[in-house]
Amino acid sequence: MSKVLVAYFSASGVTAKLAKRLAAVMNADLHEIEPEVLYTQADLDWTNKKSRSSVEMSDKSFRPAAAGKVENMEQYNVVFIAFPIWWYVAPTIVNSFLEQYDLSGKTVIPLATSGGSGMGNTGKELAPSCPGAILKEGRRFPANASEEELRAWAEKVCS
Repeated sequence: MSKVLVAYFSASGVTAKLAKRLAAVMNADLHEIEPEVLYTQADLDWTNKKSRSSVEMSDKSFRPAAAGKVENMEQYNVVFIAFPIWWYVAPTIVNSFLEQYDLSGKTVIPLATSGGSGMGNTGKELAPSCPGAILKEGRRFPANASEEELRAWAEKVCS
């Protein structure tokens, strides 16, 4: 039986709700990916090219520091990674999180929330951050996705 982790980054709380719902239906452990320096509303203003999120996302090599680590990551076979879509990809803090661990042989499954954007180049952008992992194609969900919808998708993608 696979041991499952749902790790999530949520700047505004929307993705947190989705991740908690997924963890509940999958009987998974939950880990919040928190930046060492929390984002302010001004940091998240995507219309301002000088905002923190805009600066981070314009440089794909930038890796904001994540606070805390998952204890005993080796116990997990499957890692769902949840995040909001920023500029058609995962925020770079997701890369920071993945790069902290040896995920070789683990299944990594992205899922995202978004106001309208699809997954874009998310898989391509995350792949170098989890070498040796089985990176599955991710999916974007509406914030209010039901437990049944999440369970059906998760069971399918995990099989």
